[in-house]
Amino acid sequence: MPYFLRRLLGAALVVFGALTVVFLVLFWLPGDPAALIAGEDASAETIERIRDRLGTDRPLWEQYAAYLQGLARGDLGTSFSTGEPVFGRLWAQVPSTLVLTCLSCAVAIVVGIGAGVTAAVNRDGWVDQAIQAATLFLTSMPSFWLGILLILVFSVTLQWLPAIGSGSLKQLVLPVACLGLIAAGKLARMVRDSVLDVLDEPFVTTLRGKGLRERQVLYRHVLRNALIPVVTLLGILTGELLSGAVVTETLFARQGVGRILVEAVGVKDIPVVQGVILFVSVIYVLINLLVDLSYGWIDRRVRP
Repeated sequence: MPYFLRRLLGAALVVFGALTVVFLVLFWLPGDPAALIAGEDASAETIERIRDRLGTDRPLWEQYAAYLQGLARGDLGTSFSTGEPVFGRLWAQVPSTLVLTCLSCAVAIVVGIGAGVTAAVNRDGWVDQAIQAATLFLTSMPSFWLGILLILVFSVTLQWLPAIGSGSLKQLVLPVACLGLIAAGKLARMVRDSVLDVLDEPFVTTLRGKGLRERQVLYRHVLRNALIPVVTLLGILTGELLSGAVVTETLFARQGVGRILVEAVGVKDIPVVQGVILFVSVIYVLINLLVDLSYGWIDRRVRP
């Protein structure tokens, strides 16, 4: 429990730091939200009235204090561009982003662990070399470029899957493949290296000498001992998948948190950007907290 409380306190400080940095950076960036809302031909009086309504004419410390007070009440503020409550706008988009992220994570786990174990078992063989070449190709490719290739092949050329939109399972296939395959490439390389390290341990030779089948040695003993670095990377990759949804949702014209973040940055809708950063920060920190707590369950020799 003391370890859990320390980690929880550290997670809260990370979220608070992220919010503070984003708050300051957004206000230091060039561009006036009131002028963007008013339009190019608006008078100075109109822009000043909008500033007063938004509260951006107050000193920075007052705006920051008001923002923290709102967070303490569970109020994320009101969108500058639409006038909607930020919480309601995010709540409507979060399910779409979470579905995309979770399915991409599932693809990464299944493909990445499967490919990594297969490569390790066939060390230095043609299967190992083919998997390493494929993972190198995936890990070195930006997600937007892989997305464009998937659209060209499966939507334009073969016309099997829709390229844009959201709402159906077919429209999920390409975005999930775009995010999941890149993460699977990184995971497969880590799984291969970890499994090979464990296979060289003396206890593996002992298990084989006792007559255990190779499948039992591999999946019951080797893979479990190789999981700690893999789980650590998986926590990082899940955060990357969540942030990668920004590019993927924009490329495939999907609804989601990432897409409204891009739109909010374009019009400097500060409350919406802050709300999205808060959501991503909390999810990312919780995932890493769960990863830390899972170490003792995976390997009982590890104690916090």
